[in-house]
Amino acid sequence: MSLFRALRALPFKTRPDPRLREDALFVSTRLGHVPITVRRSSQARRMTLRVRAATRDVTLTLPPGASFAGARDFIERHVPWIEHRLSRLPERIPFEPGETIPLRGVGHRIVLREGFRGVVRVEPGLRGEGPVLVVHGAPEHAPRRIADFLKREARDDLAAAVARHAATLGVTVGRIAIRDTTSRWGSCSVAGDLAFSWRLILAPAHVLDYLAAHEVAHRREMNHSPRYWAHVARLAPDYDRSESWLKAHGAALHRYG
Repeated sequence: MSLFRALRALPFKTRPDPRLREDALFVSTRLGHVPITVRRSSQARRMTLRVRAATRDVTLTLPPGASFAGARDFIERHVPWIEHRLSRLPERIPFEPGETIPLRGVGHRIVLREGFRGVVRVEPGLRGEGPVLVVHGAPEHAPRRIADFLKREARDDLAAAVARHAATLGVTVGRIAIRDTTSRWGSCSVAGDLAFSWRLILAPAHVLDYLAAHEVAHRREMNHSPRYWAHVARLAPDYDRSESWLKAHGAALHRYG
C-alpha cells in the first residue's frame, strides 16, 4: 500500500495533473499522517529531508533533475528516520491551568480563578513555590487570554529594548511587528521596520535583549559583516551567551501554546 494519503502538485511535473493542486503531501507513519513540504532548489545536489521542530512537519528538498518517482522512493525508505526524529521532539505544553510555562526564562504555573473576566497577571507563588500566572474567567478562554498576555508582554519588552539600542547607535526604526515565526526570531527591513517572534518573551531576558540589538544593528549595516558584529557587541557585549542559549533551547520555545 502506498505511504501517501494525498499527493499535491510538484514543480517538476512537465504536464501537471489538474487534480493535483498543492506542493505538499502526507506520509503515513506510526505517529500518524505527517505533512511533507516539497521544495526544489537549484543549489541542491541531492535529496534531503529536514524535520522542523517548530511546525512538527518535514521538508523534502529536491535538486533540479529529481523525478517524482525518485522522491517518493526516497521518502518511503526514510520513514523510520522520520519517525525517530519526530519521536524525539518535546511534547507540546498547552496554555492550560496546571501547566508550567516560562516567562522571561522563569517557570510560571498557570492558575485559573473566577472573577475579573479576561485579566491575566503574575503573582508570587505559595511559600517555597515559584511564581504563578493567574488567568481569570472561563477555562475555555484561558489559552487565548494567556497567549494575548504573552504577546503584549513581548511587545512591551521589545519596544523598550529597541528604543534603548536605537538611541545608543543614533538610528531610527520604523514599526515593530510581533509575530509567531518559525524560521527566524527577528528581521529588519530596508525601510527600518522590525519584526520579532513573540516567543522571545519565554526566553531569559538577555536573549530578548540580544535579538533587539541584533535587528537594531542592521540599521547601521544591512549585512553580517565584521562592522555589523561590532555594533552588536557594543549593544550586547555578551551576545555569544544569548546565541548559545538560542542554539541549545530556541527550538523548545515552540512547544508552548
